[in-house]
Amino acid sequence: MDSMQRAAGAIVGSAVGDALGGPFEFGPPGAFSARFPTPGGGGEMAGGGGWDPGEATDDTQMAVLVGESLLEHGGLDLPDVFARFRRWAVSDPKDIGLQTEDVLTNGQPWDLAAAVHFQVNRHAAGNGSLMRATTSAVWFAPAGRTATMDAARRIAALTHGDRAAWEGTALYHELIRAALDGDDPLAALPAALARLRPDHRERYATVLADDWHPDRATEFNGAVWPCLGSAVWALRTTTCYEQAVRAAIDLGGDTDTVAAVTGGLAGARYGLDAVPTRWTEPLHVPLPDSGGRVLGLPDLLGLAAALAAGGAAAASAGT
Repeated sequence: MDSMQRAAGAIVGSAVGDALGGPFEFGPPGAFSARFPTPGGGGEMAGGGGWDPGEATDDTQMAVLVGESLLEHGGLDLPDVFARFRRWAVSDPKDIGLQTEDVLTNGQPWDLAAAVHFQVNRHAAGNGSLMRATTSAVWFAPAGRTATMDAARRIAALTHGDRAAWEGTALYHELIRAALDGDDPLAALPAALARLRPDHRERYATVLADDWHPDRATEFNGAVWPCLGSAVWALRTTTCYEQAVRAAIDLGGDTDTVAAVTGGLAGARYGLDAVPTRWTEPLHVPLPDSGGRVLGLPDLLGLAAALAAGGAAAASAGT
């Protein structure tokens, strides 16, 4: 399997997980399997909870904004990414995280908004920077471990002032990089953990350990480290994309984001062909800040191909 198939699997797989998990957000554990008890039985993209069948949430919308900025600028332009986020936030999206909304609408400039929010609230370790990271992970993967982890931190810091969010997003970038290279992302964990800031390493080592289970989480999976830990657990304890996403949604809680993160990892590991067509066919991503533009599967595949190629070219040019 080539890296392009894995890149497409990551981006489409994340969007599919998001769309499947959205209707179950903040619901109880096991709700997905209770509604769809037969794996492979079909009908799972049924929508609900305010979401149309196959409709992706803010997780994928923000990921698309990051990806399109990278493509248009040929690399990371943080003020542009923030400006896109801000336009999106004021365009009445169907869903937006409370912390993200506050940062994007508090009137502060791009390089101060998240820091000001954190100084006032002292709570900014939500998973909002993690949920949107698959597109940037694909772009920066060819640049190597150090570059991709650094880029993840910088993008996360646009909306999250807590370094815990930066470190979790950096870990995710690195796991996607390993998978795109054809390696086992779980085997990449020790080296990735070693690159974290020491004051955050232990909490991530705990939730990413082989014997950790989401039932042992001490925080809601809307926080960045139990979210990432739950996604890695779903990948570790299953053997295919479909099983991993189902396991993620069945955890309950912040199901769209846990499934989006899981779907990105599983899609990168198993490739696009592992994502069921019954899930990709109805998939669509409305972009409320763009005059009614809606991305379908062909658009996401084109985005994935362009990001993979553009990131490789940027890495070769040293930009």
